[in-house]
Amino acid sequence: MARIAPRCHAVARSGTAGLLTIPLALALLGAGAPLLAQNASTLAAPPAPIVSGTAPSPDPRVGLHAGLTNAGEASWNLRVLSQTPPSQDFIGVTNSDLAFTGHYAIQGSYSGYQVWDISNPSAPTLAEGYVCPASQSDVSVYRNLLIVSGEGLSGRLDCGKQGVNDVVSKDRLRGVRIFDISDLHNPKNVGNVQTCRGSHTHTLLVDPKDPDNIYVYISGSAPIRPADELAGCSAGMPDSNPNTALFRIEVIKIPVAHPEQAAIVSSPRIFAGLVAPPRHGLAGEDQKEIDAAKAQGKFVVEIPVAGIFQVLPDQFVKPRLDSIVKARAGTGDATAADSAALRTMIDNMVKQMLGNRPPSGPTQCHDITVYPAIGRAGGACEGYGLLLDITDPVNPRRLAAVSDSNFSYWHSATINNDGTKVLFSDEWGGGGQPKCRATDPHDWGADAIFTVENKQTLHFDNYYKMPAPQTSLENCVAHNGSMIPVPGRDVMVQAWYQGGVSVFDFTDAAHPKEIAFFDRGPVDSTHMAMGGSWSAYWYNGVIVSSEIARGLDVMELAPNPLLTQNEIDAAKSVHFDYLNVQGQQKFVWPATFALSRAYADQLERSGGLSAARLAAVREGLQKAEGASGGARRGALSRLATQIEGDAAGSSDAAKVRLLAQSVRELAKAGM
Repeated sequence: MARIAPRCHAVARSGTAGLLTIPLALALLGAGAPLLAQNASTLAAPPAPIVSGTAPSPDPRVGLHAGLTNAGEASWNLRVLSQTPPSQDFIGVTNSDLAFTGHYAIQGSYSGYQVWDISNPSAPTLAEGYVCPASQSDVSVYRNLLIVSGEGLSGRLDCGKQGVNDVVSKDRLRGVRIFDISDLHNPKNVGNVQTCRGSHTHTLLVDPKDPDNIYVYISGSAPIRPADELAGCSAGMPDSNPNTALFRIEVIKIPVAHPEQAAIVSSPRIFAGLVAPPRHGLAGEDQKEIDAAKAQGKFVVEIPVAGIFQVLPDQFVKPRLDSIVKARAGTGDATAADSAALRTMIDNMVKQMLGNRPPSGPTQCHDITVYPAIGRAGGACEGYGLLLDITDPVNPRRLAAVSDSNFSYWHSATINNDGTKVLFSDEWGGGGQPKCRATDPHDWGADAIFTVENKQTLHFDNYYKMPAPQTSLENCVAHNGSMIPVPGRDVMVQAWYQGGVSVFDFTDAAHPKEIAFFDRGPVDSTHMAMGGSWSAYWYNGVIVSSEIARGLDVMELAPNPLLTQNEIDAAKSVHFDYLNVQGQQKFVWPATFALSRAYADQLERSGGLSAARLAAVREGLQKAEGASGGARRGALSRLATQIEGDAAGSSDAAKVRLLAQSVRELAKAGM
C-alpha cells in the first residue's frame, strides 16, 4: 500500500525552547537555551552495544564528544535501531512527549505534533506533521481521538503561528485540544476545553465501568489567566476565595461519540490540609555559580515553587532598567542607582509574575499517572507525591501524601504492574539544568521508590539515579519512563534528558539496579544547549525515545545475563492496541514457551531451583514444544505437577509457582 505523503504545515521558527518543567515560570523570565536549528538529513550508524552481565568500567558514557548530529554514543545491553531527525517544519523546536496507536508513535512538539509510522522500527517514516504551536503539546490518544495540551500564552485556537500578544484575548488556547484522527492525514479539531491554568500535562483515564466516555485529568503549573479572558478564574487563596483556581485539578469528561461536548465536570481539591514541604538548599556547584553571578552584578531570583535560583538573562533585565531610566526622565544607559532600584523590586516583580502567595502545600500537580484496573493513581504534585483512589473517576480521593527534603519538584509517577510500588521522579532544576554532575548528590534529581501498603499508604524504600556523571553542559535529571513487561520483575526504562536512557530493575525496591543504557555526548561543546531524551517508553517490543533536539530514537533490548532472550520474548508477547503511559494498562502475558522459559531463567539467576531441576524443566519444555495435540498437553501437565512439587523446598517458592502456573496454562492452551 502506497504511503500518503505527509502534510506539513508552516511553522514559525523561534530557535528558543521554553524550559521543560516549571515551564512558563522560567520562560517568562527569559530562561531557556537555544536548540540548534540544523537539519540532520542523515545520521551516522550508531555503534554496536556493549553486551555483558556487569556494567562496563570505566563507564563509556563519561567523556563522550559533543555534537547535535554527530555526538559520541555509548550503549550497554541496548541496541539502537534507528535515529530519525525531525521533519523540516519541526527542526529547532522542542520535541516533547509520546503516545501510541496501532503502528504509530505520536510525538508532541512545541510546534504541534508529528506522527511516525514505526511498523519498521529500523526506518520510521513520517505519516503526518501537524503544526499547531503550543507549549508543551502533551499528547494522548484513544480510538479516533487525539488530545493535545496547551499551556503557554502564545497558543491560538486557530493553531496560527503568529502567537497572541494581548494580555486578554479571545484567540488564546490554554487547556486541551481534541482532534478526530479517523483520517490520520487530515486531522480535525473537533473540540477545545479551556482551563484557568492551561494544561502543562494531562492524563487520559479509560474507566472500565464507563465505555461511552473518557476522562482527562488536567495538570497546569502556569499562572492563573484573567477572569476577563475565562470567566471564573481566580488566583486568590482559599480562605478569601473558596472558588480559587489554585489548589485543585480539573476533570474533563469527553463523550467518545460526541467529543464536541467535552467539558469540565469537576475540580477536585485533592491538596486540602497539606503544608509547605521541606526543601534542600543549593548544591555546592550551584551555590558557586550563584555567588559568582552576584559578584558580577547579575540579578538572581528564586523560583519559590521549585526551590530553583535563576540568573536573570539580559533580555529580561534590560527592558526593566530602561523603564526605570525613562521614569526618571533620564537618557543613556542605566546607572548604578537604577540597578539598585531594580534590585529592590525584582523579587516582588517575579513573585507577581508567578502568582504571589505565601508558602503552602501544592496548588497543582505536574503529572498524574492513573491505573484504572486497580483503581489507583500516583500524583506527582510539586512538593508532594500522592496516592489517589480513582474508583470514581470524576471524584479522585487522596489516600496518602509523602514529601521529602531531598526532592525539589515531584514530576511524574509510575506504578508497577501489581500495584504494590509507586516510583516518583524529581525534576530538580526544572529540566533545563545540569543536575547529574559528579558533585551532585545522588539522591537529588532522582527517583524515589515507595511500597504501597494495605493499598492506601506509601512506605519509602530507596532512590534510583542514573549513575553516570554528566557534564555541566548537559541538562540532566529524572524524567519520563515506563514499565517494561518483563514477567516476574519490575523493570523500567526512563529518560534522563542529556543523561540518555536508562533501564533498571527495582523488583527489590531497596536495591534498584541499572541493567542497560544509551547515551550521547552534549548537544554543544561550548554552552548549554537543550537536548536529550524527554521520554523513553516501551511499546510492543521496542523502546521509543523522544529526543528534544535530535528527533526520534527507536531501540531494542539486547539479550544478556541480566535480561535473557526468553525474558525479552515474553515481554514482546504483551501487545497493546494503543498506549498512553500516564494511563497505565495491566500487563497480561499470554501462554507461551518463552514465558515459562523466562521464569526458568529467573530461577537460575536467583538460585531458586537446582541446576539439575532446571535442566530437567528445560528439557521437558523442549520435548513438549516438539510434540503436538494430546501428547503436548499431557507432557506439559505432568511437568507442571512436578514443578508444583518443587515449590515447597525452594528459596524462591513464589517464582516456582509462577513457572508451574505458566506451564499449566500452556497445557490448557494446547499450544
